[in-house]
Amino acid sequence: SGMQLFHTEFSDRAEKVLPRVTQIAAAIGALYLGLSVVCFLSLWIAGMSPFEAFAHALTTISTGGFSTSDQSIAHFDSAHIEMIIIVFMIVGSLPFALYLDVVRGRPRALWRDSQVRAFGAVLLAGTAGLIVWHWVSSELSFGGALRSSTFNAVSIITGTGFATADYGLWGGFALVVFFFFMFLGGCAGSTSCGIKMFHIQVLFATASSQMQRLLRPHGVFVAHYNRRPIPTTVSNAVMSFFFLFLVTYVVLTLALTALGLDFITSVTSAAAAITNVGPALGPTTGPAGTYATLPDAAKWLLAAGMLLGRLELLTVLVLFTPRFWRV
Repeated sequence: SGMQLFHTEFSDRAEKVLPRVTQIAAAIGALYLGLSVVCFLSLWIAGMSPFEAFAHALTTISTGGFSTSDQSIAHFDSAHIEMIIIVFMIVGSLPFALYLDVVRGRPRALWRDSQVRAFGAVLLAGTAGLIVWHWVSSELSFGGALRSSTFNAVSIITGTGFATADYGLWGGFALVVFFFFMFLGGCAGSTSCGIKMFHIQVLFATASSQMQRLLRPHGVFVAHYNRRPIPTTVSNAVMSFFFLFLVTYVVLTLALTALGLDFITSVTSAAAAITNVGPALGPTTGPAGTYATLPDAAKWLLAAGMLLGRLELLTVLVLFTPRFWRV
């Protein structure tokens, strides 16, 4: 049962990194602790107090996003601190199983993984586009647009939720971009939430294969991931995940709207909850707002959405399936 749950969470890995789940858990735990210590020391040296560095190290590697100030990272007004947090937000959003491969003597394991390459490409392209748009449409210098856009884009794409500015005031284009950024998340097997790049790649490969079959009905087309054929069970699982994700998001949005929340708050708060980003968009629950003013019923719904999103839906259903517990 433990191995079944492991494969549900780390569905991008066809083989086990170590023989036993307990060994994998211990190795990832040690790696997680080591990265947290490095992040803590880096932030302390960059100017945070020991307590601030400790708190932010815990919430950066975990892509949790909680800060010791209601101004988030803007409170420190330090480019060095922002750069360190950017690096470790990205570190937390990459597959930890691949870090074990690197530690065991395979330094190219990260780059060879198509999920990591795709995530890097999306991160660079999305951030670059936002930087250029923000620079052109605002009175900021290029350096200011580069600093502000990069930090906030990486924070939302990785699902961390730190902020250095109220990007809800940047204009309609930025609102749409950040809204879609919320759903991306990092890689499967990371600390981030969201849809995750593995699911997007498998869905894209499956859809591409289906389109080729429509064009050439007598051809044989097999969807591939990481240069290996994608098993039908994996494709079905990914499509099931997308369906459950969409249904959960729609139901949560409608429920929030029924409680009297406005359209922007309902749509973006539901997205922020199920993807575990944290700040939504708009004046109420945006990066400069708070969820404190929402009705209690809305808070219960958002709490349930956060739990479902954090446990990736399918894992929750597996745990509540009697057949899973049979030996």
